[in-house]
Amino acid sequence: MFHHVKELQFNARVSGPDPRFARMLLDQFGGPNGELKAAMQYFVQAFGCRRPYPRIYDMLMDIATEEFSHLEIVGATITMLLEGVNGELKNAAERSDLMRMLKGKSEREALMNEAATSPTFLIESAGGPTVTDSNGYPWNGMYVNANGDPSVDLRSNIAAESRAKIVYEYLSQFTDDPLVKETLDFLMTREVTHFQCFSAALSEVVPNFPPGVLQANPKYSHTYFNLSNGQDVRGPWNQGQGPWTEGQWVYISDPVTQVRSTRGQLDQRPEGTSFTESDVQKLNSQLSEKKSDEINSQSSSKEQQWSAYDTEFAGTRK
Repeated sequence: MFHHVKELQFNARVSGPDPRFARMLLDQFGGPNGELKAAMQYFVQAFGCRRPYPRIYDMLMDIATEEFSHLEIVGATITMLLEGVNGELKNAAERSDLMRMLKGKSEREALMNEAATSPTFLIESAGGPTVTDSNGYPWNGMYVNANGDPSVDLRSNIAAESRAKIVYEYLSQFTDDPLVKETLDFLMTREVTHFQCFSAALSEVVPNFPPGVLQANPKYSHTYFNLSNGQDVRGPWNQGQGPWTEGQWVYISDPVTQVRSTRGQLDQRPEGTSFTESDVQKLNSQLSEKKSDEINSQSSSKEQQWSAYDTEFAGTRK
C-alpha cells in the first residue's frame, strides 16, 4: 500500500530558472540510469523474493519506494527550473516576457535549439518533466533488469546505483546554482547508500558466486587469455588467488598455441583448481535442490493470499 506524503524527502530548491539544465536533468527522470528505472527495477525484482527471501523483499520494496520519492524530487526540480516558461508559452499573443526572462535573442535561440533537439520537452510539456531522457527518447521498460535470482539481481542493482551516482556527479558540473547542487548532492549520496545496501544483501546470499546455481566448468574457469600485443600486464584479474574458494589463475601467454593444442578446448583439462567436472556436477545437484527447496517450501497449490492482514502486518513491521 502506497501513501503519498506531500512534503518531499529532501527540500528541493532552485535559485532561478534554468531551462538548459532542466533538460539535462531529465536524464535522471526518464533516462536509462534515472530514478524511474531504479524504482521500477527494484519494485519488479521484489515480487519473486516475497516468500523465499522475505528480508531481501523488504529491502527492495523500501528502496524502490525511496526511488519513487527521488523521482518526485527530480521532477519538482525540473519544474522549478522551468518557472515562468509554462506561463509564457501559454501566452500565444505576447512573447515579450519570455524574451526578457531568457535575456535576449541569443538565449531565445538557444532555447529554440533545445526544443528542436528535444521537442517533447518544451513543445509538449511546456514547463514540466516528460518521461524521457534529455534527448527526448521515451522511457523504456527494457531499462529494467530483473532475472529472478537475488545473486544476479543484486549485482544489477549495484551496477545501477554506480551508474546513477556518476551521472549525478557529472550533472553537478553543469550547474552553478548552489541550491540545485544541494539537491544533486543528496540524490548522489543516496545512490552510494543504496550501493552499500545491495552489497550487504548480496553477502547474505550464500553461495552467491558464481551467480545463479550452475558452477563454472573447471576446464575453463581459472584460465586467463592474453589477447593483447605488447608487454604482458598482470594483476589480480589474471594472477594469484581469484574469486574462488580455492585455486589460482592460469595465465595463457600464447592463446593461439593453447587453442590449437587443445583442439579448441575439447582436450583441455582442469587447471589452477583441484575441482573436477564430477565435483561440479555434484555441487550443481546440491545447489539445485537447495534453491528449489527454498522456493517450493514457500509455495502452495491451495488458494493463496499475498498478505495476512490480521497477523503478519499487525503491530510493528517485520
